[in-house]
Amino acid sequence: MSALEWYAHKSLGDGIFWIQERFYESGNRANIWLVRGSEQDVVIDTGLGLRSLPEYLYSSGLLQDGGAKEDAACRPLLAVATHVHFDHSGGLYQFDRVAVHHAEAEALARGDNFETVTWLSDSEVVRAPSPGWRARQFRVQAVQPTLILQDGDVINLGDRQLTVMHMPGHSRGSICLHDKDRKILFSGDVVYDGSLIDWLPYSRISDYVGTCERLIELVDRGLVEKVLPGHFNTFGAERLFRLASNYISKAGICHKVSTFAMRSLASLALRVTNSRTSA
Repeated sequence: MSALEWYAHKSLGDGIFWIQERFYESGNRANIWLVRGSEQDVVIDTGLGLRSLPEYLYSSGLLQDGGAKEDAACRPLLAVATHVHFDHSGGLYQFDRVAVHHAEAEALARGDNFETVTWLSDSEVVRAPSPGWRARQFRVQAVQPTLILQDGDVINLGDRQLTVMHMPGHSRGSICLHDKDRKILFSGDVVYDGSLIDWLPYSRISDYVGTCERLIELVDRGLVEKVLPGHFNTFGAERLFRLASNYISKAGICHKVSTFAMRSLASLALRVTNSRTSA
């Protein structure tokens, strides 16, 4: 299957494109965002990487290829992982320039499929990307990041800047990217319009509460009007406030006890699954 078949996209305007993997039918299917700038283009998350995302970007005309004479051909392309979970980081190996938060840089560099929570089934991939492909073969490949991110760093695209916000809780290296001028938040799995997951390896409820408090502050200060999340549909400031507030309100003792049990089971299942895959 070609990259042009595997992916699909739509324009949100203002140089932002929403890309998805058409034949990965799962609640884990991540949104891939392309943000075009005057001096640099950025891909935010890369999906599973079962087909070439860079090939799709150029073949579909979203980016100019190296043979074009337009100025756009000279723009560098940076792939940024909002975190290293498999559904977001699987395609990072396809890019020459890769950025990730320092808390998860080592896990990505060693291809740690426990920390990437690699968990993929044949039933979720409704058309095989290549003949004979099976989900048990899938691994997040080791990638050496070329840019290590910290809270407060700014990724300069020329005519727009994306500010890195370290927002742990879902994972220890989760980030949001904030376009302050346009009041847009690329939120990864920090927040999306669904049940927030805090029971995976390296999830931490106390961190997540602090992260949600930062999200509420963004809304209160009028700094976010649109959220482009890691999963599902986009939403606005009012929904962001409600999602963050709801998480804080439920993060009591009972939630912590049940989450501990779920994390223990998830960790055991991931260790067994990844040991079999390695073997």
